[in-house]
Amino acid sequence: MAVERSHEYTGRYHVLHGVLSPLDGIGPDELKIAPLLDRLRSGTVQEVIIATNPNVEGEATALYLAKVIKPLGVQVSRIAHGIPMGGDVEYTDAVTLGRAIEGRREM
Repeated sequence: MAVERSHEYTGRYHVLHGVLSPLDGIGPDELKIAPLLDRLRSGTVQEVIIATNPNVEGEATALYLAKVIKPLGVQVSRIAHGIPMGGDVEYTDAVTLGRAIEGRREM
């Protein structure tokens, strides 16, 4: 729903229903990854935009997805991370600020 509220994306979605979390016993077989790969094998999808939370489980899930999707010849991208609107650079944590700098765009 958060992506819908942005009004910036008009494509199709695939919801995994969770993230990888080995400590909680959640591996790839517990998520909806196989149906995603089936959709990608159809050859109609050109890009997958991974939108997981910027935490350990979200990052692990994103890396795993990129690893299994890229061999299918589908472009894989990740939503940007950075300082939210109204945020204060001075109080932003180092990781978030680093990601914001890494994901910068030309003006």
